Amino acid sequence: MLETIVNPKNVEKGPWKMVFIGLVYASLSLLLVRWFFASDIVLSRFSGMIVVTFCVMFSLPFMYFMIKKEEEEDEEVEGFFSVWKMHSDAIYAFMWLFLGFIIAFAFWYMVLQDSNLFNAQIETYCMINSPGNIDDCVARYSFEQKILPTGAATKELRLLSIVENNVYVMIFTLIFSLIFGAGAIFVLAWNASVISAAIGIFTNYKIAEIPLGVGRYMIHGFPEIAAYFITALAGGIFGIGVIKNGVRNPRFLRVVENVVILLFIAILILILAGIIEVYFTPILFN
Repeated sequence: MLETIVNPKNVEKGPWKMVFIGLVYASLSLLLVRWFFASDIVLSRFSGMIVVTFCVMFSLPFMYFMIKKEEEEDEEVEGFFSVWKMHSDAIYAFMWLFLGFIIAFAFWYMVLQDSNLFNAQIETYCMINSPGNIDDCVARYSFEQKILPTGAATKELRLLSIVENNVYVMIFTLIFSLIFGAGAIFVLAWNASVISAAIGIFTNYKIAEIPLGVGRYMIHGFPEIAAYFITALAGGIFGIGVIKNGVRNPRFLRVVENVVILLFIAILILILAGIIEVYFTPILFN
């Protein structure tokens, strides 16, 4: 029913409207998991992944429509700036959708006060920030013990680690989108949920400080996620281009050129996002 209520064609009239769609999809995902799986001894242990799965299910019709539409337009343009101009509306729409995910995930996670809802996300956060003692880190960031994170590495090592991890996620996103054009939404919904868990930790689970937490992670998170969306778009466009035109069609060669341009843009944005995260975000948010 949701896919009939939410018309993807309306995005062209205002990509910012997708933030509200993201709020609805993410809210429904968390609330459904809370209502139907919280009391299940087995499934409650996988709540973090089930939340993401629901969010992906809600988002797939929109994601598929957008990628198919962009592939049709991609056959008509060439050149760096033309490619960016042609696909910018779709990228902005994905970004607003992602922001809606983050706000809703963070809000309901703090309201419901249920550590199981983002159990996998907290473990992922601890694996990145405290790899030597993951179990203690997970316990530290439960709702019973609210302690802000510590620890540090040199900025150069952090930058290298962040860029390396982001490129890995980018490759994963590309593979997902090649296998199934809209499949990359799983990677993106997962990243939104991990960022929301990190916002909860940063704000010590205080709802009033959600805007501060969103600002803390979105300064570098927006360009980072934009790069993933560009990658997903490139993979989806390539996959549809192969099926629609075949590899010998001149139009397919144009699609390949544009996909390479999109991936190049994504890599540049990822490097920029890493620099912002390591050198600028700590200055603004201690």
